[in-house]
Amino acid sequence: MIVFPAIDLKGGQVVRLAEGDMDRATVYGDNPAAQAQLFADAGSMHLHVVDLDGAFAGESRNREAVEAIVESFPGHVQLGGGIRSPEAVEGWFNLGVSRIVIGSAALTDPQFVKDMAREWENGIVVAVDARDGMVATEGWAKISDIPAADMARRFEDAGVASLLFTDIGRDGLLKGCNIDATVELARQTNMPVIASGGVKGLDDIRLLALHAEDGIEGVITGRALYDGRLDLAAALQMAERA
Repeated sequence: MIVFPAIDLKGGQVVRLAEGDMDRATVYGDNPAAQAQLFADAGSMHLHVVDLDGAFAGESRNREAVEAIVESFPGHVQLGGGIRSPEAVEGWFNLGVSRIVIGSAALTDPQFVKDMAREWENGIVVAVDARDGMVATEGWAKISDIPAADMARRFEDAGVASLLFTDIGRDGLLKGCNIDATVELARQTNMPVIASGGVKGLDDIRLLALHAEDGIEGVITGRALYDGRLDLAAALQMAERA
């Protein structure tokens, strides 16, 4: 199982949001590339980066910061936030990003996602962000009437690398990952699932790792790392054993 430390970008700074609310941002640093290097020093070879401003704008807003992260981080960078055109996808891959996360466009333009998944083999991740089981879009500002599992099934035969499932009611709140909902989604689809939202400590990593055979590919963690509640090196070791 892969542990993805998260770097969320807002105005070029490293932040974490509470429940995806841009007005509830905690700033953890103003040097994203240095933060990426710290994660690498702890042993991480995977990184999850989100352009929060881009998620709301529908296009890149923290390009300089992302470029600096990709240049400094020796492993694989997974990037999301406002990536909604073939040109944007191609541009990021050409820059060195390993995987692209597509959220809002997966709901509004599923054919775009399928086209990108065919063109960029194992490069596209579909973000299934949900509140109370219903898909959220546009930086989590809007809640649709589509169940998370129904959206996920749309891409089962599209060549999508993974699903990234976030319970936004827990994200950034250290309530613990919604393991039951994440595992249930993995069981309902034939795609690997990455868990996100609410990780508060090593126990979340352990419990998710128990379900690797159910299709749990990885877990994203942010605030628990920044607040010192989760030791990244220990989390990596536990996930590797799984």
